[in-house]
Amino acid sequence: MAKQVKIIISTDDNSAIITHYFQNANTKYALPFEKDALDLLSYYEEEEDNISVAKESNLQYNLFPELYSVPFPAPSKPKFTFIDLFAGIGGFRIAMQSQGGKCIYSSEWNKFAQQTYLANFGEVPFGDITKEKTKSYIPKQFDILCAGFPCQPFSIAGVSKKNSLGRETGFKDKTQGTLFFDVADIISRHRPKAFYLENVKNLTSHDKGNTFRIILETLEELDYSVHYQVMDGQTYVPQHRERIMIVGFDKKVFKGKEQFVFPEQHQATMAVKDILEPVVDEKYTLSDKLWTYLQNYAEKHKAKGNGFGYGLVDLNGITRTLSARYYKDGSEILIPQSGGKNPRRLSPRECARLMGYPDNYIINAVSDVQAYRQCGNSVIVPLITAVAEQIIKTIDDYERNSKLRRTKCSAI
Repeated sequence: MAKQVKIIISTDDNSAIITHYFQNANTKYALPFEKDALDLLSYYEEEEDNISVAKESNLQYNLFPELYSVPFPAPSKPKFTFIDLFAGIGGFRIAMQSQGGKCIYSSEWNKFAQQTYLANFGEVPFGDITKEKTKSYIPKQFDILCAGFPCQPFSIAGVSKKNSLGRETGFKDKTQGTLFFDVADIISRHRPKAFYLENVKNLTSHDKGNTFRIILETLEELDYSVHYQVMDGQTYVPQHRERIMIVGFDKKVFKGKEQFVFPEQHQATMAVKDILEPVVDEKYTLSDKLWTYLQNYAEKHKAKGNGFGYGLVDLNGITRTLSARYYKDGSEILIPQSGGKNPRRLSPRECARLMGYPDNYIINAVSDVQAYRQCGNSVIVPLITAVAEQIIKTIDDYERNSKLRRTKCSAI
């Protein structure tokens, strides 16, 4: 008699289809994945026998137990739905789930980030969001679109205003060459109640402000009211990290009358010492060769009158911005050590803390090098959470007031 086959989850779109299907099981949000998932799961061969795995009630628990023992499962009674684009390692997902949201679709092209995402959420994100096949799995309806979209340099010269605003074939124009237009395309097709985008501070000044102007015009002419603000992560973690937050609300739903405000900013209340581990491996201490190189490099540039060099942090203060290149030498954030020891890098766990990830977040599903890159590319979770809280409050307040107005009108 054939035995049950243990299926290994890889980071490809087939695994994305299967894990999305199981994570949305018994809801309408499973429908975009159902046919392909069941085709993939239909038969597994062992000892020349076929095992049908079509629609057994506990199939997902038997074949994929790891999907249901993750640190950050979806809320059992979700209040709203969202999708997670350019998902990275899931900072937006943690923030939205903390507000009662259920993620019904995720996309992230980096295979190592997909591994970390799977370890924490039990789901493999889909890959290249620029592909029509990838977009085809997005459920038709959801409440909020989240995207920390990359800001690669691009030119909008020669792109007609009609095309850039999504009319007819506009967003499909391959010459536009920017991932933002894939986000705008998805907003245009699915019309979520709201969107929440995050990007680097310099987005506002790129190409003398033309890039940001086109982004705002595009979002506004999709009939969304747009709110934006540059915010510093030091309000929530001991790191100076400025990012622009862009929030929009569908005018067809809110009539432009939503009462949205960004959370207040204030100076840091945490210090670097608050995120440090009591004991770290010696491998994070800089070698004599690297430490000498960094000191000489800093002296050379100081002599030239510029500020390039390493950053030895004040343990009672905050750090510079953590970058994706931190794995190379750790130079922007070095921790001083006593006893004549060379300074050290932050450990991956300390980097995760510096980005506001809780300690039950699994950061070691990949190598240290990849973990450093992932943290440097990530969002500051409590900052994203604070803005998310305001978005949900705005939606709830508007819907509650609308219900009250309808009740009053019906009573007249």
